[in-house]
Amino acid sequence: MAPFGKDEDGPRVTPLALASVVVFALVCLVFHLARGWVPLLDSANLAFHEAGHPLVGLVSNRLAVYGGTIFQLAFPVAAAWDFRRRGHVAGVAACGVWLGENLLNVARYMADARRQELPLVGGGDHDWTEIFSRWGLLAADTRVAGLTRVVAVAVMAASLAWLYRRWRHEN
Repeated sequence: MAPFGKDEDGPRVTPLALASVVVFALVCLVFHLARGWVPLLDSANLAFHEAGHPLVGLVSNRLAVYGGTIFQLAFPVAAAWDFRRRGHVAGVAACGVWLGENLLNVARYMADARRQELPLVGGGDHDWTEIFSRWGLLAADTRVAGLTRVVAVAVMAASLAWLYRRWRHEN
């Protein structure tokens, strides 16, 4: 049996896989709460975010501002889809944690829309200041960010709960 969730008989959740995803979630939360940044993971997330702007900009310059957040969130969803397709249950759950952690970063960025204190890559405009201004929600930046944080934690918790239930069902 493979240690991370798949064997010849189909998807399995091993104790090692369950523990690994739980530790991953805890590390993400601890780093996010302490520093607001999970070093290796958020460096990759930032690269996905920044790549999204010009790629979406190829379709529409006006939509380019949305590309960063779209790509940042699309990568864990695409990875989860691939894990699901291959039957790697723990991988799907880990991607759910990754998506939730990404949403925590999006919430942090949203909450900064009026203050604009976060350092931006290459300077430039603040995505969420532009987005919230377009939507007439700039004054609600921290409230929308708070709701996004709740969704982020719910996604992470649901991913862990789903994986745990799968493990319990199999044992």
